[in-house]
Parts: sequence; C-alpha cells; structure tokens
Amino acid sequence: MTPLTLYLAAPRGFCAGVDRAIKIVEMAIEKWGAPVYVRHEIVHNKFVVDGLRDKGAVFVEDLDDCPPDRPVIFSAHGVPKAIPAEAERRRMVYVDATCPLVSKVHIEADRHHRNGLQMVMIGHAGHPETIGTMGQLPEGEVLLVETEADVGRLEPRDPARLAFITQTTLSVDDTAGIVAALKARFPEIIGPHKEDICYATTNRQQAVKAMAPKIDALLVIGAPNSSNSRRLVEVGARSGCGYAQLVQRAADIDWRALEGARAVGITAGASAPEALVEEVIDAFRARYAVTMQEVTTAVENVEFKVPRVLREGPEAVRA
Repeated sequence: MTPLTLYLAAPRGFCAGVDRAIKIVEMAIEKWGAPVYVRHEIVHNKFVVDGLRDKGAVFVEDLDDCPPDRPVIFSAHGVPKAIPAEAERRRMVYVDATCPLVSKVHIEADRHHRNGLQMVMIGHAGHPETIGTMGQLPEGEVLLVETEADVGRLEPRDPARLAFITQTTLSVDDTAGIVAALKARFPEIIGPHKEDICYATTNRQQAVKAMAPKIDALLVIGAPNSSNSRRLVEVGARSGCGYAQLVQRAADIDWRALEGARAVGITAGASAPEALVEEVIDAFRARYAVTMQEVTTAVENVEFKVPRVLREGPEAVRA
C-alpha cells in the first residue's frame, strides 16, 4: 500500500451552538413525542437532518406547514422577529434553537437601532442567518454588503449614524477587508465590542491555515449549503493547498484528484459530526498505509444550555 500522512485539524466539527440545537430537537421529541416540526434544517448537514428525521422531526420551510397542535423549533441560524411573533399569535408551542452567538448579534443590532443608527450587515444574501438577522429590524434599517466593492455602492440615510455587524460564519480574512473599506468610507461607523464571527469559525479557519504548509490536498467534510464549511475550503486554497475540496461524506471523495498526494489534511465544518470524519479516515485506510498526525491550534470547552422549557416538567409550553 502507498504510504500517506493524514493531518487532522483540531478543532473541527460540531461547535457548541450546533450541539445545543441538535439536543433541543432530541429533547423536544422526548418531551412532546413525535412529530416535532423544525422550521428550516436545524443545522446545515444532511446526515444530521436525516438522523433527526428518523427520530420524528419534520423539517419545513414555513410556519404554515406546521399543525397548530404540534411543537415547532426554530433553527440554529436564527429567524426574523416576525416568526416567533406569529407563532405566539397562533398560540403555538415553540422552542428557539438560535445559536446564542447569533442571538448576541441580534441584540447588538437592536441596541444600535434603538440608538438611532442604521446597520450595515456583512453577510451572504439569502443565507438563513443573514435573513434572520436582517429581520430583527424594520425594512431598510439593515443594509447588506457581501464584498469590498459593495461598500462603495452603499447609500446610507446618514453616513455619520452607522454601525456594522457580521454573519457569524464568514471568512475572517475577507471580513477584515470589508471592515477596513467600511471604516475608510465611513470613519464614524461603530463596530461590535467583540468580533461577531464566532469562536468556532475562527478556530477552524486557524487550524486549516496551520495545516496548509504540510499538505498536498485538503478535504473539508461539510454540506454545500454550510457557510462555515465553504469558507474552510476557501481558506485552504488561499493558504496554499493545491487541491481543496468540500465533501459531504467518504462516498464523495474524488480519489483520482488525490493521486500522487503524500499528505492530505482533513477538517470538518461546525455542523458535521465526528462520525463522518471517522468514515473518511476509514476510506483512506482502505486505500493507503495511513499515518495520522493531529494539528491542534485551540482547545474548545464552550457549552450552551438548552432552553428552560426543555428542562422543565410537561406543563411548560413556551421557550
């Protein structure tokens, strides 16, 4: 067998927000029985979603698809303010699984709005987190920018009364460039007290950067609609990996593209379970004489509590 070194990024895979969101669905099924409805994929990973579906979760895109007598859970990405308000109006039982780090950005946006500032959001149009965050404020109060070029096209109400926030799963390097452009054009713009990009996104990108000089190719395990996973591929390519590819699981690996590689890096996006990492490692072991090396750049011990409604007795119906 051909020798091959597999470099394993640490940290990788599940973050605390994803872990919490999955627990919320499992605990809701345990508390109220199946089916439990989930508005949008709880996290962006088919393997996780399929596993929860098997346990009794039903994934829908709209409250209208949820029967009024069954609980509904809002995904980890967050939802516009109008969604829980509508669930309240319909007297639905609901649990909000929004990641606490996304909720922090929502609170920040609301505070700036109450202080009379218009918001600029750095994010990806159409991503559920961006939709949820922009939906915290009235129409027109959040201006979206995706690139440095977008900054030049902004037409704020008052250039001296602006603040910015970011999607939590962006590329740290790309965002730094956009922030610099915002500050150059709007010197009085107010930024967050602490970086909006979450610790898990930052840590996973740092691990890829540390691994990149050692490897010929990088595989990122994650879903095509996972923003943080796609950013890991970009970071790998930008850090010098000749080949960087997103794969959902072992069956998606393009073995021909890896021919001649002697060192391959493996990481996983924040919504990819460790079981899929093990599956990919096993696939390499079936083809190569594998030596494993772990590249550790941080140790994570963050944990988020599930909402109280799931820790209380059966009489509780609101989160």
